[in-house]
Amino acid sequence: MRQAISTTNAPAALGTYSQAIRSGNVVYLSGQVGIEPATGELAEGFEAQMHQVFRNLRAVAGEAGARLDDAVRITVFIVDFAHFPKLNEIMSQYFSEPYPSRSTVQVAALPKGALVEVDAILVKP
Repeated sequence: MRQAISTTNAPAALGTYSQAIRSGNVVYLSGQVGIEPATGELAEGFEAQMHQVFRNLRAVAGEAGARLDDAVRITVFIVDFAHFPKLNEIMSQYFSEPYPSRSTVQVAALPKGALVEVDAILVKP
């Protein structure tokens, strides 16, 4: 059984996808960029976008009855690997050990001109 998860505390989907899908005790969070849900505007700069991305993911996870610490896998899409050290620093503020597995991929561009996008797979206890 698949259940769509949606919250107004994160940006609405920009296309034909759900903010998240729950199947059993697994929650698949769609990629989030640093759009502030209240304004619909992209946060300014990498650090602000990175924090907003994790706040958005946390909001969707919460709507599913989960937490970011339930993440077993995340994928980070980043426009400039020069931001990689800052990504690690900021990520440590939203996740605790054992950290989820992760892939980080450099991309040419992201929606709305974002500098970073992150998706996640959560397993609810």
